[in-house]
Amino acid sequence: MGLFKRNPFGHILFLKRWLIRIAGAITHRRYRGFNQLEIDGSEIIRALPDKNVLFISNHQTYFADVVAMFHVFNASLKGREDNIKNIGYLWNPKLNMYYIGAKETLQANFLTKILAYAGAITVERTWRAGGKDVAEHEQKSINPNDTENIGIALEDGWVITFPQGTTKSFKPVRKGTAHIIKNHKPIVVPIVIDGFRRSFDKKGLRLKKKGILQSFIIKEPLEIDYENDTIEEIVEKVEYAIEQHPSFLKVIPVEVIEEQKELDRLRQWNY
Repeated sequence: MGLFKRNPFGHILFLKRWLIRIAGAITHRRYRGFNQLEIDGSEIIRALPDKNVLFISNHQTYFADVVAMFHVFNASLKGREDNIKNIGYLWNPKLNMYYIGAKETLQANFLTKILAYAGAITVERTWRAGGKDVAEHEQKSINPNDTENIGIALEDGWVITFPQGTTKSFKPVRKGTAHIIKNHKPIVVPIVIDGFRRSFDKKGLRLKKKGILQSFIIKEPLEIDYENDTIEEIVEKVEYAIEQHPSFLKVIPVEVIEEQKELDRLRQWNY
């Protein structure tokens, strides 16, 4: 019976455990070997409860960011102090961990469907279709099943979300994240990552450059008044927490901004 135990979404935990082990073994050197992952805040992960935790982060690739989080979270829970040394931490990984991803991305091919089995909560993006932004008046209404599934995942464990809904820097935080926070009242833990865009291709599946220092900063949980904070106030708190508020543009070197603009131009040319 234990061999076929399933999570609330029907995924067999035995298969999920082996998928995480194998994927972790394959990807470990991408963060410790070909490149180095500098981590700060492992003690915050260990202090969290087992359920109803929402991680919010900026986003740089489709999959490499999430995979790094699976490594860091499991390593931290197994006592690693700001490092992912000794991959044995993945032998018994945390299985009630989920991440929110776009349905069109996670159902694109066989490989992405396998990655989705590791813990994806697929949502239909109302503001994009076929890889292009949709005008506001043409946007679809939110699928109630999507928000229900996020609630189920929070009741079962931890959920990772990228509230901007895009890998482009300094895009607005979507209000849907604020509604999740206000409705489900999770502990909200911000994460700020960097270096992934330089290390990997846009999908985060192909290693683009070696010798990159990747950073992974885990911050203290946000202070949120779930009853009195407005959606707009929560959105602003999230933007500041993941360092994507427009005010941060003023303190970023011009060359970094120009590099991002050039990357965006190349993406438009290639996609």
